[in-house]
Amino acid sequence: MINQKEVIKILKESEALLEGHFLLSSGRHAESYIQCAQVLQYPWYTKELAEGIADIWSEYQPEIVIGPAMGGVVLSYAVGQALNRPAIFSERKDGEMKFRRGFNLEKGQRVLVVEDVVTTGGSVKELLKIIEETGAEIIGISSIVDRSNGKVDFKYPFQPLLQLEVPSYDEKDCPICKEGKIAPSKPGSRN
Repeated sequence: MINQKEVIKILKESEALLEGHFLLSSGRHAESYIQCAQVLQYPWYTKELAEGIADIWSEYQPEIVIGPAMGGVVLSYAVGQALNRPAIFSERKDGEMKFRRGFNLEKGQRVLVVEDVVTTGGSVKELLKIIEETGAEIIGISSIVDRSNGKVDFKYPFQPLLQLEVPSYDEKDCPICKEGKIAPSKPGSRN
């Protein structure tokens, strides 16, 4: 099983850990950002991380793996491959998270939800809601990185590969904004 030190090493080697001034998809500001697209472009790193997630959840026998677009698309596929299970994704249409492209779930189907990075958990919570509406059974949630350091409550078991305490701020409280030196960049997928 992959440990947190190995996850950090992979994130550094793939240049997925960024420093600066960032506007997160949640609307909050941060001095660092984890751009998992940088790590997920490398199949060998993706495979190693996905196998780590699969190791955590295989005994719970998920029947399908689901991730929210964008960050969860590649990861859900890789975890599905590691578990030898189907993988699908949800995406926003008109600002609302939905299953599209013919994807659907069956009542009672055992679902593992995966996401690249959890900060506030907003995308995952939207996905959980639409899964619950189908009557499928959510067995748990996993991510490569939990930026909240365990503070997000999904009401389901949550097992990230790496927990980090990465401070984020409302714009009015952001120390970098107060300095006025660097305008925030928007590195996420909702830009």
